[in-house]
Amino acid sequence: MTVTDRKLCVAPMLDWTDRHCRYFHRLLAPDAVLYTEMVTTGALLHGDRARHLAHNPEEHPLALQLGGSDPADLAACAKMAEAAAYDEVNLNVGCPSDRVQKGRFGACLMREGALVRDCVAAMRDAVDIPVTVKSRLGVDEHDSYDFFSDFVGTVAASGCSTFIVHARKAWLSGLSPKQNREVPPLQYERVSRLKSEHPELEIILNGGIGTVEEAQKWLGAFDGVMIGRAAYQNPWILARLQREMFGREGVADRAGAVEKMTLYLQRQVGQGTPVKHVTRHVLGLFQGRPGAKRWRRYLSEHAHLQPGKPDILEDALAAMQPVTIGSAQVHGDDLE
Repeated sequence: MTVTDRKLCVAPMLDWTDRHCRYFHRLLAPDAVLYTEMVTTGALLHGDRARHLAHNPEEHPLALQLGGSDPADLAACAKMAEAAAYDEVNLNVGCPSDRVQKGRFGACLMREGALVRDCVAAMRDAVDIPVTVKSRLGVDEHDSYDFFSDFVGTVAASGCSTFIVHARKAWLSGLSPKQNREVPPLQYERVSRLKSEHPELEIILNGGIGTVEEAQKWLGAFDGVMIGRAAYQNPWILARLQREMFGREGVADRAGAVEKMTLYLQRQVGQGTPVKHVTRHVLGLFQGRPGAKRWRRYLSEHAHLQPGKPDILEDALAAMQPVTIGSAQVHGDDLE
């Protein structure tokens, strides 16, 4: 499958966007482009390659995000991604964690635009699928618009035409990865200026987009939006964006998502997967709805107690239903 429309993307999120999460998100948004957690070149070259590359056929269009800084290693891993039927390879030039810095990849690579250019060029020479870059606005004191624009221009010389930009700079010391997602101010205007000065580039905006209205607003200025934490914590936003952006639905309602995920759980449990590996990704399905707390609590408690129970989602849905006290019906949340 060729990635032709990045209007709606779901961000790569470490420890979150595994194959079970992506299967769930695909049910909600059939036309979104999904991204794996970041996988390092070392993990693919020297680790359990099959496990790191595993994905469900239903997940396409799907991109593999790589972390690394050696052009030859990245080219070899890009070939693995293509052979495993991924639709895109994305280079991480935005992660600010200490572990990533020690490996000389992630956000620290923004200070080495020529190296990133060479890495992307090597990957593009090795595969036929698209190679894209996800970056920040800058790092530490290197945070001017000129620095950002020069970085993108240097990397674009490789032939890369798609840039996903988290509209914050990264602090490589003094802030945790979590703080780096919240403390540096969002500067959407810089990404907008880049797009206006380089209309030939496909620019996807990432960072701080938490509502359907915000996503729709930014689509007027950019080629697409990438949703991160909001998509995980309140996943129904993907179903709403799917309907608004593409004019067609995935699952019609949350109960339909429960039904589809129950069928998926049956297959996964049959393969020996503990249910908690799947249920943790659907805790936010009813966010903001009556009974949401009861849904989360039931799954959190019972997934550990009943690791082989494939109908646990249906039981959690039943636990959300209102109960009768006297002549009144109340939800479980109202009793707390």
